[in-house]
Amino acid sequence: MTAPVSATYVPGQNVPRLMLDTSTPDLVPAVSRPQMSADLALQTFQKRSTRQAQELGGYSAATVIRAELPRSSQHGELELERRYIVPRTLTFKALHYAGDGFIKTNVIARLLQSEVDHVQKDDPTVTAIRVENYRFSHKHTTQIAGRTVHVYQVKPRKNRPGLFKGHIYLDASSGSLVRAEGRVVKSPSIFVKKIDFVQDFADVDGYAIPLHVHSEAKAALFGRTIVDIVNSDCRPVLVATESAASGSN
Repeated sequence: MTAPVSATYVPGQNVPRLMLDTSTPDLVPAVSRPQMSADLALQTFQKRSTRQAQELGGYSAATVIRAELPRSSQHGELELERRYIVPRTLTFKALHYAGDGFIKTNVIARLLQSEVDHVQKDDPTVTAIRVENYRFSHKHTTQIAGRTVHVYQVKPRKNRPGLFKGHIYLDASSGSLVRAEGRVVKSPSIFVKKIDFVQDFADVDGYAIPLHVHSEAKAALFGRTIVDIVNSDCRPVLVATESAASGSN
């Protein structure tokens, strides 16, 4: 199997490029941690996912969305505040936009609306990365940013929007989700085809929060579309905390 694909962001550039993960580990010696077998790491990941579904009431984040249409050399960047409340609420507060108006209206705005539609209409249990929805096959062990990870091939059990065919990377010490990559098996729109993505996650207080997603798709009207979504200052909200806040309003 070829080296895993990663999305690398270089400050000062509009859009990161997909490239082979040939980076060397950090020079600072890593602390050696006990490592789980591939089977145990997968079991631990499933348990963590179940706990997250039960305990995580949502999260807030500062988000930057960068989009590019290479064929027309148009690009744009939107800064916003994101707030997700389980299970059906996703809100955005736009802060600043720079770039072509066409990108803002026809790419970024449509992307945000599709995210909202997905949250409001879809059942998260039928798209979660779990054995009920995917078949898992361990392929090998590798390194990402100095962390040892188990790599699994995932194949969806059904051809359903929200599922993908590709790979996931699990931390061999904790079973946490580090990365998911692949191709969406069913496009949410007849005008968009072949959606490929690489999504990196951060382990925040024991919960997997999406940190960066790089996607490339072919749109019928625009051609190749490149989008990067970067989240920072991610703050998980527990179910009990969100319930208390709702009750006080």
